[in-house]
Amino acid sequence: MRVRVGLENGIEGRSLAWALDYPGCFSYGQDGADALINFPMALVRHKNWVDSHLQDSWMTDLKDFDVRLEEVFECYNIDKEYNPVESDIEINAWFRNDWKPLSDLEVQRGMLLLTWSREELLDLVQGLPGDVLNLEHPGERWTIRGIVRHIANAEHWVLSRFSLAEQARSALPEEMLPRLEVVRQNVYRVLEKMAGDRTVIGVMGEFWSPRKFLRRLLWHEMDHIQHIQKLAYPPGGLSISLGR
Repeated sequence: MRVRVGLENGIEGRSLAWALDYPGCFSYGQDGADALINFPMALVRHKNWVDSHLQDSWMTDLKDFDVRLEEVFECYNIDKEYNPVESDIEINAWFRNDWKPLSDLEVQRGMLLLTWSREELLDLVQGLPGDVLNLEHPGERWTIRGIVRHIANAEHWVLSRFSLAEQARSALPEEMLPRLEVVRQNVYRVLEKMAGDRTVIGVMGEFWSPRKFLRRLLWHEMDHIQHIQKLAYPPGGLSISLGR
C-alpha cells in the first residue's frame, strides 16, 4: 500500500506532513525529516480513529505500507507592500494534488470526518467549567474559550476565501458554541456541493480549491483539539480544578 505525503515546511516554525489521500491525517516535526519520521504513527492513529466510528472502515490494512514523499512546499510570507488588506500573511501549502476535484465519495467521507472531529471538540469543551475555559496560560495566545472561538473564526475565514461565508464575522453569535454551530452548518452546506467542482482561486497570494478547503478544515480543528487537551489536562496530572 502506497501512502502519498505532501510536506509543508515552515508552517508556524515547524514542518507538517500531510497524507494526501487521507484528509485529517498529518504529523508535525521540528523539520521535514522529523515530520516524516512521525508520520507512520500518525497514520496508525488515523486508521484507529476512523475504524472506531465504522463497522466497515474505508481504511485498508496497514501491515505493509510505503510512505512516498510526493511534494514539498516551503511556506513564505507576503508583506503589506504586496497585500494591503492583510499584512504579513503566511502563505501555506499548495500541492499539485490540490488541483484534483473531490469525488462524491470523498465529500461523503469528508462530511463524516468533520462530524466526528466536531463531536470530539464538543465532548471536550462542554465538560469544562467556566474557570477552566477562561484560564490564561503562560505563553499561550488564547484561553480555551478563545481557542474555540478561533476555530469558528478560522472556518469563517476559509469560507471567505471562496466568497461563501453566509454572513459577516461581526454578525456571528458571540457565545463560542453557537458561533461554532452557525459557521459549521455553513461549511457543511458548501462542502456537500463541492463534488466535481474544479474551481481553483487565488486569494491574497494563496491558491485555494475544494480539496484544500477540506484538508485545511480537518487539520485545523483536529490540531486545536489536541491543543485544548494539553491545556485542560497537562502532563503529570491536573494543575487546575475541573469541578468534578
